[in-house]
Amino acid sequence: MEQFKYFPHTEEDVRLMLQRIGVATIDDLFADVPQEIRFRGEFNLPSAMSEQEIREKFSLLPTQPLTCFAGAGCYDHYTPALVSNLVSRSEYLTSYTPYQAEISQGTLHYIFEYQTMMARLTGMDVSNASMYDGATATAEAMLMAVSSAKKANKVLISATLDPKVRRVVDTYAHFHGVELLTIAETDGTTSRDDMLRLLAEGGVAGVVVQTPNRYGIVEDLTGFADDAHSEKALFIINTVPSDLALLKTPGEWGADIACGDGQSLGIPMSFGGPSVGFLCCTEKLIRKMPGRIVGQTLDSRGQRAFALTLQAREQHIRRQKATSNICSNQSLMALFVTIYLAVMGRQGLREVAQRSYKQAHWLHDELIKTGRFEPTCDKPFFNEFCLSYKGDLQQFYKRCIDKGMLPGVITGPQTLMIAVTEKRSKREMDLFIEEAKR
Repeated sequence: MEQFKYFPHTEEDVRLMLQRIGVATIDDLFADVPQEIRFRGEFNLPSAMSEQEIREKFSLLPTQPLTCFAGAGCYDHYTPALVSNLVSRSEYLTSYTPYQAEISQGTLHYIFEYQTMMARLTGMDVSNASMYDGATATAEAMLMAVSSAKKANKVLISATLDPKVRRVVDTYAHFHGVELLTIAETDGTTSRDDMLRLLAEGGVAGVVVQTPNRYGIVEDLTGFADDAHSEKALFIINTVPSDLALLKTPGEWGADIACGDGQSLGIPMSFGGPSVGFLCCTEKLIRKMPGRIVGQTLDSRGQRAFALTLQAREQHIRRQKATSNICSNQSLMALFVTIYLAVMGRQGLREVAQRSYKQAHWLHDELIKTGRFEPTCDKPFFNEFCLSYKGDLQQFYKRCIDKGMLPGVITGPQTLMIAVTEKRSKREMDLFIEEAKR
């Protein structure tokens, strides 16, 4: 206590609180934790430093961030200054959640706009008021499929789904008693034949695919929705929303549920978070959606107003009837997406997508011309692709880092996954190419 003067509780405060709840020491609060699982070692923590020492330490750190060619679910897109400026306003940063809807009209308004924009972007009927991230949104979509089915608890997952997302879905499925079956891949894409085989076995509630997939490949999902629906299974597509400015939407593919991570819509990478998950579906599934839905109505004076029209969470209804245990709506990040979409507009989103697509394909071809890279497969991609490196990939990766570049994500012994966004300049890509020639 004496070391940290800024701690709010004095030793006397702590003593009185312990006395009130009937325990002698703070350690007594953890008496129910079994001794065999308690950590007994020393934490590997650095020694304490003064404020001046901390400032000096940070001053020695590199100030120039790495030029980012990495993606795999988190992309270095440009965020207009206006977005961060508006989001940082105190009324947005301090607001939590609209429990009192009648005095939360501002929060409800932007959530409503978020839902509208995401529904239009994905080509779906409705959107909920955001999820934690793309992985949990996909897991919730899986649970929606099982909840909507009659006596079916199998869900088919494409092998081309992002492994990070798959691990989260596996965890959700394990504790909800859902059986997951993997659809095999063929040349980097979902095998339709294997999907049909698994569907024919019966008991399937849903099918989950991803496009662009874990390799950056844009999958042709023609007929997939009809195949799933013929066996009374829901068709779920995980996708990158910024790419939908040019690609076919999940709605156009016939999906029942669209899900994924909204980070590509202007949210900074921020060392991996926070982000926001989106979940959109057809109107007939609205009652199965987790979280909240905000609707538009009229108040007693006939003026436009907003209300929570769906609150299928355990705070509002019996726990066993709740559709999700996600309790904290990440509406601040949903607001980030809303302002970004409003600022960029339809044309701005298309320009971002077109520039990313064009530059990715140019870099892809130029890297192959160096003779040090070769394609892993001949499939269409958007702004992310996998190449096989001829040589010591780890050494190449380290050289790039030393030159101030993050060259991609290593996905195999010789495979590098590279992403290009509208932020990458010709000079940056030329430096990448020159390093590849060494």
